[in-house]
Amino acid sequence: MSALRTPDSRFTNLPDFPYEPHYVDLDGVRIAYVTAGPADGEPVLLLHGEPSWSFLYRKVIPVLADAGLRAIAPDLIGFGRSDKPAERSEHSYARHVEWIRSFAFDKLGLTGVTLVGQDWGGLIGLRLVGEHPDRFARVVAANTGLPTGDQAMPEIWWQFRRMVETAPELTVSRLVQSGCQSELTAAELAAYDAPFPDESYLAGVRAMPTLVPTAPDDPASTANRAAWTELSRWERPFLVAFSDQDPITGGMAPVLRRTVPGAAGLDHPVIKGAGHFLQEDAGEQLGKVIAEFVRSTAATTP
Repeated sequence: MSALRTPDSRFTNLPDFPYEPHYVDLDGVRIAYVTAGPADGEPVLLLHGEPSWSFLYRKVIPVLADAGLRAIAPDLIGFGRSDKPAERSEHSYARHVEWIRSFAFDKLGLTGVTLVGQDWGGLIGLRLVGEHPDRFARVVAANTGLPTGDQAMPEIWWQFRRMVETAPELTVSRLVQSGCQSELTAAELAAYDAPFPDESYLAGVRAMPTLVPTAPDDPASTANRAAWTELSRWERPFLVAFSDQDPITGGMAPVLRRTVPGAAGLDHPVIKGAGHFLQEDAGEQLGKVIAEFVRSTAATTP
């Protein structure tokens, strides 16, 4: 696999993101992650999506660390400080699931995990919950889902996919800003552009929308249906914490609440005034929701 590595110099002076990166080799590609909080704290795995990176969680991480939790935020392969396979064909749904599985379980040896998945972070993370349920203590689903291709995707998502796939020039910071209700600063916009010095680094960003199952015979559909079967039996705590301003994933919130047994009886918050990237618009609030969820369910999980 031909992979590019963004120069470290691109990541200087990141606003409100003082965390030193750590790196793990996954059979020839390097994944980056940041962590904060006590090493013996309950692990909270923070998975970002398209086209962001762990910088997205900079308002969430300190809240979790202050609550005594071990926050772990990797950059998906193709994003952030992680290596970037240079060809779109080198990205697949199954490969991204396997990269995060290997990172979390083989390399870090995590158990008793609280998953926080947003956007592709949920598409990957919920698959892992379905395939390795005993590794997870609880789940926070935030503006995400687990598509199988059996239901139509909204037109606004198709518009996004066509633009990302075909636009002659792509500016990642503009994509992130379009999914926020708040106005990002120049430094924050620069941080989202930092991983991608030029078009050659954008294969993952370009590929990810095309990997979402949109037909019943999609390569990922069978595995996602199997994950749904496991999730329909999942009795450990499952919190649905969506924002109220995300037209792409909003319809998934009620599906998750009624399908996953572990969601029953919980007070599922709706984070108001936040867009698709609720970590940007309401990061501290989301951090408090996660921390309180872990605290309040500690007695009911292994």
